[in-house]
Amino acid sequence: MRAVIYCRVSTDKETQETSLKRQEEELIALASRSAMETISIIREQASGYTLERDGLLQMLDLVNEKEVDAILIQDETRLGRGNAKIAILHVLSKAGVKLFSIAHDGELQLSESDSMILNIVGMVEEYQRKLHNIKIRRGMKRAIENGYKPQNNLKHIDEAPGRERKELPADEIVKLKNNGLTFAEIAATLRGFGYDVSKATVHRRYREVIDAREEQ
Repeated sequence: MRAVIYCRVSTDKETQETSLKRQEEELIALASRSAMETISIIREQASGYTLERDGLLQMLDLVNEKEVDAILIQDETRLGRGNAKIAILHVLSKAGVKLFSIAHDGELQLSESDSMILNIVGMVEEYQRKLHNIKIRRGMKRAIENGYKPQNNLKHIDEAPGRERKELPADEIVKLKNNGLTFAEIAATLRGFGYDVSKATVHRRYREVIDAREEQ
């Protein structure tokens, strides 16, 4: 199991150096006892209430790149405090990364309150995904009811994602807008066909086409 050791103290006072060193030594020993491969040791002096921490971001980069299976910490407060801690716990949980702590001499056991909050956050995200999918289906249905035929207008919709798919069909955006769809519905419709696009981008592309036509 590949592990990152994360040590943090809240201030940059010299007296905190001793705490950092102790954390590191104890976590190296924990990794050894747990037969883990330590791929990185991160030490930083920053407040746990902020997410703007170089060491934290370095750790999350490794998580996002699938380079790490476990994070070793002294206790859960080393990850963060307050809402920052919950946000980080949520990210690590979604990534399937395990947490090990000195306080538990093994895998971290979350408090009942933290577990409850993470469950609520997870449920909210699930309902957001459902609403997003409903919006996509609604936009696609309205577009088709208004005569839009994606099989004729969207290029290469059955192919794997590539450079061409990222190029938005500007003329089709104008057609959808003229057919009564909102920019949010147009964006949702295009996402349903594989275009990674936001409402703002759709609006911007629409204005570009309209402005170009007016200049002509």
